[in-house]
Amino acid sequence: MSEHTLPDDRLELLRAASAAQDAATRGDLEALVRIPSVSARAFDAEHVHAGAAAVAELLRGAGLARVDVLTARAGDLESNPAVVGHRPAPAGAPTVLLYAHHDVQPPGREEDWSSPPFEPTERDGRLFGRGAADDKAGVMVHVHALRTLLPTWGPDDGVGVTVFVEGEEEIGSPTFAAFLAEHREALAADVIVVADSGNWRVGVPALTTTLRGLVDCDVTVEVLSHAVHSGVNGGPVLDALTVLARLIATLHDENGDVAVDGLHSSAAPVVDLDEATFRADAGVLPGVRLAGTGTVADRLWTKPAISVIGLDATPVDRASNTLVPSARAKISMRIAPGQDPSAAMTALRRHLLANAPFGARVHVADGEEGKAFSADTSSRAHAVAREALSAAFGAPAVEMGMGGSIPFVADLSAVYPGAAILVTGVEDPDSRAHGADESLHLADFARACLGEVLLLDGLSRES
Repeated sequence: MSEHTLPDDRLELLRAASAAQDAATRGDLEALVRIPSVSARAFDAEHVHAGAAAVAELLRGAGLARVDVLTARAGDLESNPAVVGHRPAPAGAPTVLLYAHHDVQPPGREEDWSSPPFEPTERDGRLFGRGAADDKAGVMVHVHALRTLLPTWGPDDGVGVTVFVEGEEEIGSPTFAAFLAEHREALAADVIVVADSGNWRVGVPALTTTLRGLVDCDVTVEVLSHAVHSGVNGGPVLDALTVLARLIATLHDENGDVAVDGLHSSAAPVVDLDEATFRADAGVLPGVRLAGTGTVADRLWTKPAISVIGLDATPVDRASNTLVPSARAKISMRIAPGQDPSAAMTALRRHLLANAPFGARVHVADGEEGKAFSADTSSRAHAVAREALSAAFGAPAVEMGMGGSIPFVADLSAVYPGAAILVTGVEDPDSRAHGADESLHLADFARACLGEVLLLDGLSRES
């Protein structure tokens, strides 16, 4: 039996106390989802401020004596409001930083949703709405744990808690480093819990131990000084969109593996994903083959991936019989843990410039860079987290990678090198975060809430 094993009577006591909070937690989650706190610059920033204010009130109501709404500056850019709440650590106890974000992605076209994106709606045991999973559920996991535990802790009990809920994760956390620098002491912790990832599948919890990094760029191809007649000039001249498509095609080999020199892969994961399950979860159409080589998990977590996520050219309904003189694409590249983002961007830029079809002019504008992350899984906090999640879900926790990127996790690791970082979450393979019909599995949400209760309780017993 593990030295961390929770006594049965304590487990049942905390399970009952957590369950008593479930209804209030769900109601407050729905209220948060109704706030359209989209952080993209084209949307009304007042909603992001409203989201921060709502989170601050929830933390105060949960029992944190000090809660502030804070900002920071990075050059001329002021951050969106972040909420920071604090409970001092009793003597000899660790401080735990609980991270989540209150901003959300744009909803996209409302007609793609089965119900309005900012009106939380339950169907088949899932709560649908933008931010229901990513990441307002993460916010409420923290609130729930505090509501459950703080009334049971005296001034000399428990752990120190700092809650940090930012408001610009969905736009790449552009001022995150500046915020850490300005509020470094206020955010210092021994253990950091980042509630912004997912679980292995419904009913099976996970700790995310690796995250791919991210770089992106805009590539523009020019072939003509102006548009010309496609019949009179077509043939000797290829239009810019065709040339851009040929350039994009050089980014992958015949197997679908990334073909950019200078990129690397990290160690293959221990666990794998079932291909049929992955295809169903991702919505891969029948007959479409998966790209790349290696296991599915290897391709998702430890190898680079390149996608075209945007394209500027003449819309089809406005097309005329002319050769398009220029076209632009946004290229997004995920990089393996251990890969330097600047070196990866250099490699991508070099490849695009060196492979210009037919001597076309190619311009590359560098975009966002984000570091990958690999956790230290040997820490005592990691062991406590594994046990807590396993007990809450009634199934052993899986250590998994994540194909997506959370660049600020590497920033936290750099600023607080002695802290154990635990990446948890509430999403499952069908949550569709960032897409239409984003949803949260409500039973797993309750289990995740209990898991954090058990985690904080376990860390208090470690001190």
